[in-house]
Amino acid sequence: QVQLVESGGGLVQAGGSLRLSCAASGRTFTADAMGWFRQAPGKEREIVAVNRRSDGTYYADSVKGRFTISRDNAKNTVYLQMNSLKPEDTAVYYCAAAKFITMHSIGLSRRYDYWGQGTQVTVSS
Repeated sequence: QVQLVESGGGLVQAGGSLRLSCAASGRTFTADAMGWFRQAPGKEREIVAVNRRSDGTYYADSVKGRFTISRDNAKNTVYLQMNSLKPEDTAVYYCAAAKFITMHSIGLSRRYDYWGQGTQVTVSS
């Protein structure tokens, strides 16, 4: 079994920065895609950013230019650097990994095979 463990969430003022980390452990596997989703209270889970081994990164329009995803394949770890945070970024952030995924499906949470437990990010105004 594969476990994804997130860290780095917290409380920050608007305009501040946070860095999330997600490390995969357990049974050895090579994920085609690793990335981040988020879910705010009363809203559906939405994609934030995903890195695919084959062709790079995808960002939601709402975070382009502010968030940067990076991945260390040797460590099976993915990071999310979040700058210029806004109150609307407040959510529980989930790490996700997919053994295989197409670009057409990259935003569909049901296509991901493994999930972390989530880490809270709160941005105060």
